[in-house]
Amino acid sequence: MAQCAAAAATSGDVNGDGKTKRKVAIITGITGQDGSYLAEFLLAKGMRRVILVFCNVLTVTRLNTEIDLGNAAHDDITIPYPTVQCVWQISFDLAEYTADVDGVGTLRLLDAVKTCGLTDTVRFYQASTSELYGKVQEIPQKETTPFYPRSPYGAAKLYAYWIVVNFREAYNLFAVNGILFNHESPRRGSNFVTRKISRSVAKIHLGQLQCFSLGNLDSKRDWGHAKDYVEAMWLMLQQEEPIDFVIATGEVHSVREFVEKAFKHVGKTIVWEGKNEEEVGRCQETGEIHVKVDPKYYRPTEVDFLQGDSSKALKIIGWKPRVTFEELVKEMVDADIELMRNNPNA
Repeated sequence: MAQCAAAAATSGDVNGDGKTKRKVAIITGITGQDGSYLAEFLLAKGMRRVILVFCNVLTVTRLNTEIDLGNAAHDDITIPYPTVQCVWQISFDLAEYTADVDGVGTLRLLDAVKTCGLTDTVRFYQASTSELYGKVQEIPQKETTPFYPRSPYGAAKLYAYWIVVNFREAYNLFAVNGILFNHESPRRGSNFVTRKISRSVAKIHLGQLQCFSLGNLDSKRDWGHAKDYVEAMWLMLQQEEPIDFVIATGEVHSVREFVEKAFKHVGKTIVWEGKNEEEVGRCQETGEIHVKVDPKYYRPTEVDFLQGDSSKALKIIGWKPRVTFEELVKEMVDADIELMRNNPNA
């Protein structure tokens, strides 16, 4: 999935009460969890107008308009905007499209800022990613860790990262990269492994499903909550100077552990049997197999371990995560139980 969210705001800072004085924000990738949470966050901060760009549609939402961003429902002004597209699924089969959206797409936005003569008034945030580190060269990964992307998506985001740096240095544009490690929520797309787990566990709990398949159970990630990470985006844009930051919890958990925590929340204990592609997760209480391993979910080039060091963000912008890993898993499972109970085919 593309992390194509970017925010650009007009000049101004914040009022003494913490409310923003910026008049307009533009957010791309609004159908994703980050875009929707960011829009809500900015409106709560006093942003007068938020322009939301998603799937060839440009939506303008005015202050105090009641919106349900979690369901991408907006009832204000909607205008066709054919030059902007979202990516719903990223894979090696979509490598060229990935490069165009996640790499060159960032260049188009930056070039538009320059062409319109807005380099002195716009503040630009680029949604960078821990996938830049790929085959990790250092543990934990921080701002100075060498990049080694292991997918077309990671390579495209590497171009986006460096084109932001280039425009910042060449045109004195306030442009920053937020190198965000994995962050999840009940709004996460169903094609992401965490949401696949929470939805499947919810279905099993409700008797709608017996078993589901995953890829590499031992892949380890630094997982946080999207709401916390959206706050970090905003904080980065409030600084006097543009600075790139790693945003992460500093904790690492495996896919296997996510599965175990999710099932534990619904009263099931998963025990693992077998090895490699023959491994299964069996419910200790009922004896039923609920998890299988399917090689089709393996990556062509695996990213095995990501762990971020956000000490720079803590020191300079005062950011730190609030939601724990266990709280995140519980929230996602509870939300999907409610969703599947009301709409089993969702």
